[in-house]
Amino acid sequence: MKKLKAAVIGVGHLGKSHARIYHELPNVDLVALCDINPEQKTQADALGTNFTADYRSVLGQVDIASIVTPTSTHYTIAKDFLNSGVHVLIEKPITSQLDEADELIEISRQKKLILQVGHLERYNAGFRKIERIAKNVRFIEVHRLGPFNPRIKDCGVVLDLMIHDIDIILQLVKSEIESLDAIGINVLTAYEDIANVRIKFKNKAIADITASRLTPEAQRKIRIFQEDAYISLDYVTQSGQIFRKSGFAEALFGGKISREQIDIQKEEPLRAELEDFVKSAERGTPSGKPDLDARNALKVALDILKSIEENAPKPLHAF
Repeated sequence: MKKLKAAVIGVGHLGKSHARIYHELPNVDLVALCDINPEQKTQADALGTNFTADYRSVLGQVDIASIVTPTSTHYTIAKDFLNSGVHVLIEKPITSQLDEADELIEISRQKKLILQVGHLERYNAGFRKIERIAKNVRFIEVHRLGPFNPRIKDCGVVLDLMIHDIDIILQLVKSEIESLDAIGINVLTAYEDIANVRIKFKNKAIADITASRLTPEAQRKIRIFQEDAYISLDYVTQSGQIFRKSGFAEALFGGKISREQIDIQKEEPLRAELEDFVKSAERGTPSGKPDLDARNALKVALDILKSIEENAPKPLHAF
């Protein structure tokens, strides 16, 4: 079987994981790592592959590419690879501007290429399990909290962290948004470092999302309330529980709640994501396969940022 030739553009913390997994996959040949920091050549040497500081030198030499660079660079790099006939996986968010995302989507369609975005929680074994359980969702509460990461310098917590949960919630609720109201506060950076949004959907479901990069300990939890159950999932531990009324008779006489531990076969989400990307590239597509869900998540994230700006305190005028 012919192996797909792969490159990883951006060899930071997450890019190193992309490189490691590609190197381990039997149907992939990792032919190059690219980073503007020459010290990252040691990563390429350790994996027995080539290193370059200029991603354009890889164009025409690979079948697939992971773009794991700052958000502000996604559009330019992805456009160059797509125009060169390369299937692309971009780490989230797809781009920082909606028109840029739309242009990349159109190129992937014209070139009949895969354009996938690294919304990692889609491949969390816990989410995959509860996605099959969640029906008629009425309320979702999400907390995604963690310590400050100085590597993220070009966006705030909405595009950095909250967008994961936006993507998941849109998949669970499956309804258009009626309204949203958000607040964000910048503490350590020029961008919002903590944010909260309340989203009301046209089917009357509500989602309340909090994201912070100011919390010492990492927490990634989602709680789903629906007509017949309450579902709780911890993304970090890939563990979940479902609470239901234990029966009609018990409900008539005070009510009892049954608690069931959700059986989740733990796995590495990034490996599952890259395996899916590689399989899609191997199969090919007659019409292109752009990640429209990622585009929709970006649209909501930008609307949240607009609401944060509108809700920001106005400076007092001097009299």
